[in-house]
Amino acid sequence: MIKNIYLIFITLCLTTLIKAEDSDTLFYKGDYSVIIDSIVIKGNDQTKDFIILRELTVALGDTLNPKLAEYNRERVYSLNIFNVVKLDPFELNDINYLLITIEESWYIYPLPFLTLKDRDWDKISYGVAVKIANFRGRNETLRGRLALGYDPSLSFSYSNPNLSRNLDLFSNFEIGLQEVNNRSETAEELAGEDFEHKFYFAKLSLGKRFGLFHRFALTLGYDYIETPFYIEGISASNERIDRTVILGASYNYDTRDLRQYASNGLFAFASFELKGMGINDIKYRIAYFDYREYRPIILSGLVLKWRLATRLTNGKVPYYDYSYLGLGQRIRGHWDEQQEGNDLFIGSLELDYWILNDYRLNLYWIPLLPNSLLSYRVGLVWELFVDTGNTRLNGEPLALNQFSTGYGTGVSILLLPYFTMRIEYAVNEQFEGQWIFDIGAYF
Repeated sequence: MIKNIYLIFITLCLTTLIKAEDSDTLFYKGDYSVIIDSIVIKGNDQTKDFIILRELTVALGDTLNPKLAEYNRERVYSLNIFNVVKLDPFELNDINYLLITIEESWYIYPLPFLTLKDRDWDKISYGVAVKIANFRGRNETLRGRLALGYDPSLSFSYSNPNLSRNLDLFSNFEIGLQEVNNRSETAEELAGEDFEHKFYFAKLSLGKRFGLFHRFALTLGYDYIETPFYIEGISASNERIDRTVILGASYNYDTRDLRQYASNGLFAFASFELKGMGINDIKYRIAYFDYREYRPIILSGLVLKWRLATRLTNGKVPYYDYSYLGLGQRIRGHWDEQQEGNDLFIGSLELDYWILNDYRLNLYWIPLLPNSLLSYRVGLVWELFVDTGNTRLNGEPLALNQFSTGYGTGVSILLLPYFTMRIEYAVNEQFEGQWIFDIGAYF
């Protein structure tokens, strides 16, 4: 208790000195290089200090420069719970301080929503979602969701990235039910008609964070999947109802600066799931790999980024767990074309230019709504891209000349921390063009 009072007193004293424009206070500007003696956080009325500090790549005694300060600023912003993040080093009485000023975003969202299932405007889902972000000031998230329209569902999830602060443990839990339209054209041909699956699911993940960038997790799940009829291949078991036990493991390496729309860093993800493990005559496996790299081109303002990803399956895989292009994963230039198979391969190369970066838009004049819900970070990015991808069935060769490839350009509009959208024009190999309107960054 005494320690907490002492820390509050020190922070108040520092804040007072800064505001007083004391002649002894020197804020570092330009191309500085300073050794940090102390770190002060201001504006976190709810968020615990350690939630912010654990994202920093600099600690006491480390050297800070403008490039490193900007990278760490984006890492803190990537927590997605702040409207504003500022890092300002200054000297006071021969001590170098790093002042981190944040403005917390609104944390309770009982809002209606409208989303695109599989990135398809013909598959609109709408409803009400209740989200409590930054619960207990520890960046925990509680979410309840009722969706109507395409693929109606009801779900609840809880995410805790700091289950144990000392051990760096994290956890995720999700439970729900959903009516899912059949996605497989092959399954529709076998059934002679379109149909729906009823999904009931539960999943629990427990993981550990190693250092700043590495995460490893184990997952235990259970799926109850009901189909109106039994046809071999449409169900994973020998009945129309699949009861599937899932055991999985995943690894994540992430050094990106701004995860909502990265300009620097690496992202690598690998997962492996055992489904069924012979229980109820269900036994197949799914592996997924995703590698992304983001590199700024020095002095040009351009960012070059690329992605390679694959999803591999093995065993008696039901059609509802096949790998698909043209649904969640899409090729710009072949946006509406659907492919399905056991395995999926996709690659992208993109050149970005920030037309507008970090513009602050405050709509405080709107009545009734809190200011934390009316402050936005606005960005505008021009992009030039090429995408390619293909699926294959087990036993088929991987032929590069069968890949679908598209080229194009467009702009991304960022309204952070809440929203990102893209307007793009792409062509295929025959230079047939299409407009694309999509929500979220492509990668």
